[in-house]
Amino acid sequence: MKKRIESYPRVRIEGGGRAVVSQAGGVLLVETVRKAGLDTAISAALTPWRKARAVHDPGKVLLDVALAVALGGDCLADVGMLRAEPAVFGLVASDPTVSRLIDNLAASEEKALRAIRAARAEVRQRVRRLADREAPDAGGPVTVDLDGVLVIAHSDKEDAVPTWKRTYGHHPLMGFVDHGPGGTGEPVAALLRPGNAGSNTAADHITATQLALAQLPKKYRRGRRTLIRTDSAGGTHDFVAWLAQRGRWLSYSVGMVITEAIHQHVLRVPAPAWTAAVEADGEIRDGAWVAELTGDVLDSWPKGMRLIVRKERPHPGAQLRLTDADGMRLTCFATTTLGRPITELRHRLRARAEDRIRAARATGLRNLPLHRTAQNRIWLEIVQMALDLLAWMPMLALTGKARLWEPRRLRLRLFTAAGQLVTTGRRRILRLARHWPWTGHITAALDRLTQLPDPG
Repeated sequence: MKKRIESYPRVRIEGGGRAVVSQAGGVLLVETVRKAGLDTAISAALTPWRKARAVHDPGKVLLDVALAVALGGDCLADVGMLRAEPAVFGLVASDPTVSRLIDNLAASEEKALRAIRAARAEVRQRVRRLADREAPDAGGPVTVDLDGVLVIAHSDKEDAVPTWKRTYGHHPLMGFVDHGPGGTGEPVAALLRPGNAGSNTAADHITATQLALAQLPKKYRRGRRTLIRTDSAGGTHDFVAWLAQRGRWLSYSVGMVITEAIHQHVLRVPAPAWTAAVEADGEIRDGAWVAELTGDVLDSWPKGMRLIVRKERPHPGAQLRLTDADGMRLTCFATTTLGRPITELRHRLRARAEDRIRAARATGLRNLPLHRTAQNRIWLEIVQMALDLLAWMPMLALTGKARLWEPRRLRLRLFTAAGQLVTTGRRRILRLARHWPWTGHITAALDRLTQLPDPG
């Protein structure tokens, strides 16, 4: 009789383990909060909502929810994951206390949102100073990507309506600062809208841009050093005119719909006017060309706007549209920057915004867990704080390819590491599992964070 060979070892499970800490890698986020001064800033901002003789500080409660979301939670009750580890996350409020705080903040929605956003903007500037050369604006200009995201609702929630994709839910408009090829990105705007909100509503794009600019240092709130980048949803007369308004003079790179007028101008572009498109490494992009449109097609647009069109052989299996020409896929965008191939490459890199949307979906934006719109607006601020931490921690502490890890990979490799809590004398030491493949990344990142100056 042959003995059966099992694929996995049998392990006997018993409760009652002591001094074992799950989510031990979450100390990276806790140390990031401490060095950035986010805890003190949020606590000070939410002081008006702290009741007399209250045990829990409103700022700490809100920040605990943001930490839970950063670690993979998607509802208020997931803060219990932190409550189970007081050695790492301290005293954590009960579920009813958390719910009452969200209700209180939602009751004075605009005031609470202004307070939270002001605290985030203050901390963001400190993080940029700490990051120094690793900051997204270290090279000079700052790029803000605006993009909409559909959030599906599986129950009847306020402002949840049928969407343009025949789903049901909400249609927030998000804004992200692009950290470039060596990093990820951080959220700077989140405008909650009903599911039937238009994709190309200029008023919403203006509001989202204002929210994003308020999160940036003052020197980036006007002038050419700030680039606003959108897809064709931002290609409206009102939005482009607002960006180019005298005294604001923001740089922009916005996609444009191929109208019949633009299509006819493309057909009249002579062959010598087409320039080969380039890749990010400077090499020629095979089968892609760029040209600039001039003439009466620009008459109704702001002065100084340039219209760049790109034609490219579609990939096998792609269906051509009515606005394509001669078997080539046509795309178009408007900008104020000089240089055709370079500006076209820069606009094409807007695709990184899709990575930011994917990260947001994996960090609390898969659904909006609360019923009222005012509550879900507070939730969106919590999601942004979680995404801030997931962007700031790699920027301050990680190096190499680890800086590019998205939230799912950060959780799998770093945050879920287990540890053992050892008390010796008056010190508490968290010993991480030696056999965990990424323990070295965690300890090295913690060393970099501890070497940063404390706030104040």
